[in-house]
Amino acid sequence: MRAGGACVRSAAVLLMLAQVGGAQTFTPPQGCTGFLTVQARGCKVSNHYRCSADAPGDQWRVDFNAEGPYFVSRIDYETQWVFSLDLGDGTEQRLAPNPADPASFSALLATGTDSYDFLQTGSDGRSTRVRGFDTLTGRTVTIDGIALEETSFELRESLLDGTVLNTGRGREYIHRDWRLFFSGPSEWDGGGGFEPLDRRPVTFAQPGETGFMSSKPTFDCDAQLARAPAPAQEIRHDPL
Repeated sequence: MRAGGACVRSAAVLLMLAQVGGAQTFTPPQGCTGFLTVQARGCKVSNHYRCSADAPGDQWRVDFNAEGPYFVSRIDYETQWVFSLDLGDGTEQRLAPNPADPASFSALLATGTDSYDFLQTGSDGRSTRVRGFDTLTGRTVTIDGIALEETSFELRESLLDGTVLNTGRGREYIHRDWRLFFSGPSEWDGGGGFEPLDRRPVTFAQPGETGFMSSKPTFDCDAQLARAPAPAQEIRHDPL
């Protein structure tokens, strides 16, 4: 995609999301096609789609909670965190050029582990550094009839002066063909100590199946969770 392409696409997403309103289903922007809907714990539903104007392998995701859409992200073929948009405050983040250690889904599949070290630049003028790794544990779990491979991960996000913003560790799941990560049980420390988080998937819906492109989360949607902010790993690991 050209440098301005993500800006154009994010504007289209914002316009489209503004039209969701009280609708029960999500419609991807023009030129894009949905391929997967994931209902997860923690009152979250994610709709995944691909756009014909993007580079091959690029994917988009829009996350909804009980109050509506709150997060948009784009990853590339190697699951690098190319772009994200916080719909709460309008902040965008983009992958800075020439990462020191690019994330590589292909390396994870080929060797069983992958490290990464990259910078993100925000529309708020703040840049952050993200370092971590993913490792296949060798275990497979089946959720809603879909076989997923388990990974372990550690991640740290910091300012360029070294100030740590978020630290995470735990388990996730991958699907090789979809080239996606999904959340698992984990712990996150945003400065006040580690706290548990579990937004693992519960159901998957593909085209033609019940719940495909739903915009209404169905699990754990009590009032407290509906107000909860998006956790830090929603950027890439299904996953700020």
